[in-house]
Amino acid sequence: MSATKTKLAPPHLISRRGEGPNPIDIHVGARLRLRRTLLGLSQEKLGEAVGITFQQLQKYERGSNRISASRLYNLSQVLGVPVSFFFDDMPGPDGHPISGNAPVSETEEFESMARRETLELVRAYYRIQDPAVRKRTFDLVKALGGEGRDTADEA
Repeated sequence: MSATKTKLAPPHLISRRGEGPNPIDIHVGARLRLRRTLLGLSQEKLGEAVGITFQQLQKYERGSNRISASRLYNLSQVLGVPVSFFFDDMPGPDGHPISGNAPVSETEEFESMARRETLELVRAYYRIQDPAVRKRTFDLVKALGGEGRDTADEA
């Protein structure tokens, strides 16, 4: 009989009783809240869409309750994202994303997207009906933010 070694999960990803929410559950909950907020959905509306109470959704978003695989799939369908969205940018023990394909600066960018001011700006932008006006608004905001300034200065 051959012995096979089982590779265990890194210690920072293992949950233990009495130690509070698992960091993975907290991260998944934060991504759930981010997407719900970006779409302008209340906890009550999203809860109704997936058949749970807003209190249960609050627990998911805090990471105090785990989201089952089937529920996570259902949430991904309602929110219009792949299931992997909830795990994007998940930090490892060294602070870098576990996947290794996103630098820390992207995590900082992710956090700025969660600010209320950013969310309100995005919602207002998408309420602009005329595509030409929306494009000009986009260009204006980029110019005010300094993007493309180097090329403009060289001309």
